[in-house]
Amino acid sequence: MTSQKFIDKPRFYEDVRRILAEARGKAYAAVNVAMVEAYWMIGRRIVEEEQAGNQRAEYGTRLMRGLSKQLSAEFGKGFSVTSIKDFKQFYLVFPDFEKSHALRGQLGWTHVRLIMRVENPAAREFYMQEAAEQQWSSRQLERSIRTLDFERRLSVPEKRDTAPEPVENPREYVKDPYFFEFMGLAENPALQEADLETAAISHLQAFLLEMGKGFCFVGRQFRISTETSHFYIDLVFYNYLLKCFVVIDLKTRKLTPQDIGQMDMYVRMFDDLKRGEDDNPTIGIILCADKDDAIVHYSVLKDNQQLFASKYRLVLPSEEELRVELERRNVLQIGRGNCE
Repeated sequence: MTSQKFIDKPRFYEDVRRILAEARGKAYAAVNVAMVEAYWMIGRRIVEEEQAGNQRAEYGTRLMRGLSKQLSAEFGKGFSVTSIKDFKQFYLVFPDFEKSHALRGQLGWTHVRLIMRVENPAAREFYMQEAAEQQWSSRQLERSIRTLDFERRLSVPEKRDTAPEPVENPREYVKDPYFFEFMGLAENPALQEADLETAAISHLQAFLLEMGKGFCFVGRQFRISTETSHFYIDLVFYNYLLKCFVVIDLKTRKLTPQDIGQMDMYVRMFDDLKRGEDDNPTIGIILCADKDDAIVHYSVLKDNQQLFASKYRLVLPSEEELRVELERRNVLQIGRGNCE
């Protein structure tokens, strides 16, 4: 009878369950922070020992093998030679990590191992900050790194060796290309824009993650009207970091000058009819299956802080294929810049 009363009080059970879950979460987080700090200190101690002793490669190898054997015997798994090398690399890549209190409490060891393998220091800083601020899971972080999230941000190539500036710049929030492999759609010439739109809404959380930080969904087929006509915008978001609306037009074909003109009109209308007094200018993004860089360069899209055109892909290319594509785009931009 007593147990039946407890069963009939779901709120009571839920409160107790939540208390225990939060406590376990805090305990896990505390242990995680302590272990990450310990790994960094072990790495520092290894480097100090190597510098104090014989600096030849074979000495360091013997040192780490011996340490691995002793630690494994006393503490069990988790101290293979590979792991010991990771501790050392952790310290070498992030010598000031111990001073970064905010990040130390938000990045797990799996996050650290992924980030420290990124070669570009500015990109490492970017992924470090984003993973901490957006509370990415290790899987989300791995996808971001694999798809070269840092390099895909739309900005001039000369700035790609530096981390995005803290000033809220719309160009730092737009990627090219975008990847929508999570939609489960095949790259098919017969794909309809309505199918792409429906898939985006059905996978809204993943879509927002790919779009970037600060995006909030407002509506689909959003109607905006003048005295004589009604227009319907595929997707509308609000970015609370940029403090502006973001309107998106989906195109399952190659970008055309007419698409650019249409988006220019949408942005102007949205600024005039929907933008609030405290809002920044509306941003328009055309997501297209393909685009001609010449059309982008010689249209109102060039150097415009409100209008953008980005390709989307429904499958993830290899990192090498993506890197080649980004380098090709940067070469074209640099070449045109030199001609001007």
